[in-house]
Amino acid sequence: MSPPNVSPDWYNPPPYDQWEDAQPHPMWAQARSECPIIETPGNEWAPDPTFSTHTFADADRVMRDSETFTATINGESMAPFMGELMLGMDGDEHRRYRGIVAQAFKRSAIERWKPELIDGVLTRLLDELAPAGRGDLVASLTSKYPVQVICGIVGVPMEDHEQFNEWADQINHGPLRPDPGMAASAAMVEYLEPLVEARRAEPTGDLLSELVHAEVDGERLTDGKLYGFLRLLLPAGAETTYRLFGSCLSGLLTHPEVMDRVVEDRSLVAPLIEETLRWDSSVPMVSRRATVDTEIGGCPVRSGSPVTVFAGSANHDESRWADPAAWDIDREPQAHMAFGTGAHQCLGMHLARVELDAGINAVLDRLPDLRLDEAFPPPVVTGYAFRGPKTLPATWSP
Repeated sequence: MSPPNVSPDWYNPPPYDQWEDAQPHPMWAQARSECPIIETPGNEWAPDPTFSTHTFADADRVMRDSETFTATINGESMAPFMGELMLGMDGDEHRRYRGIVAQAFKRSAIERWKPELIDGVLTRLLDELAPAGRGDLVASLTSKYPVQVICGIVGVPMEDHEQFNEWADQINHGPLRPDPGMAASAAMVEYLEPLVEARRAEPTGDLLSELVHAEVDGERLTDGKLYGFLRLLLPAGAETTYRLFGSCLSGLLTHPEVMDRVVEDRSLVAPLIEETLRWDSSVPMVSRRATVDTEIGGCPVRSGSPVTVFAGSANHDESRWADPAAWDIDREPQAHMAFGTGAHQCLGMHLARVELDAGINAVLDRLPDLRLDEAFPPPVVTGYAFRGPKTLPATWSP
């Protein structure tokens, strides 16, 4: 086995305080070309040396082999902010607890939420936005839509969605900003406690009721696991999809010729979504830890080493996609890594696709002649751990 490449001079992951504005794709492209497995030394944030993968084949190998590459590292990093976390479980324990929420996130189950909840949220938001004729689609639409949907599914008051969006952002960024992350975690539990007690006394048919009364091996969920589920579901259901929605709209707004085609032919919405997921997924990196001495791509990896799978890089693998940096909705479809793969493949992938399909169609229906607002710079998708456009200034016919 050949040794990994140890942090070449050009391989410079951004400092944590620059993650939100980072543009890592050029660095990842060079890694795929010159040294797909890289070992970076420890630092004050991550004391252990970390191995990083950049190709599709290596990402697929690590994500599918949960015995050799455990997900428990996610529990270690996020436990202070999310509690007992399903993302940090493996094996039989993970299968048992994943099964509790898996039924609620099947495609058939998600479809029942579309007519009243998903379409209803979009109608209310676009009723407010459409008459203006111009606005920031992130501030007015994409950042509000998915969090209201997940609040409705879980069963928390939708009027508090802005507070949940703020908590979600602070919890997701907890490892980078611990004090706000811990405060948001505690505040979310304090808010949820009376709702949980109410569902224990009288179930209402929402997901919160199902979680409160769910049993694993004949026992109800402990409070630790229950609030761990909720602190995972609410942020995950809010932040990741709103960023994806923004990236879909960014692709359309910066490619007006594609916008015109999709307006006329809505069968193109589905390939548009899949191409955006491949082109710039909202969660481009996943963490694992080696459980034994092993190898990835012929390079030795020591037992106990953290492994960062750059799914965003894997989705640009030149051996799998021609001109991968281009946003091309006419590509032949094939599997990507936007939702991961293996035992921990994202449970929310069906909800995300349904929300994106409904959202894009509603925008094209309700905001005719949609174009970039030329008074502002064009939108840019940014980020290292989470990616999406910060603003989407646009105009349309009111």
